Amino acid sequence: MSGSDGRDRVREAVGVAVRGVEGVAFPASGIAGLLRGRAGGRGAGGVRVDPLPGGGWRVEVSVGVVRGHRAVDVTRAVRRAVRGAVAETAPGTPAGPLGVTVTVTSIT
Repeated sequence: MSGSDGRDRVREAVGVAVRGVEGVAFPASGIAGLLRGRAGGRGAGGVRVDPLPGGGWRVEVSVGVVRGHRAVDVTRAVRRAVRGAVAETAPGTPAGPLGVTVTVTSIT
């Protein structure tokens, strides 16, 4: 899986997985997501996906955390969800390296 189609599939799968994590209040798309939304673009807010040279993905996720949940526990759960989503998006395909960065932008 490569190109923008593959990137879009991974981004959407990761977005769905992240929204399902307990303790995630919302995906925090920031100004780039707001501008992309106004321009009519699609995408999972708060998720950036870039292919790595030679295969694999770099995934960056920004989320707001629900008050009362430990941010460290939520980030670990988000990281697990991202890894699972990427693995399910291309089953049986060597995924290559996977870099996952999770940023907590707020606690609400």
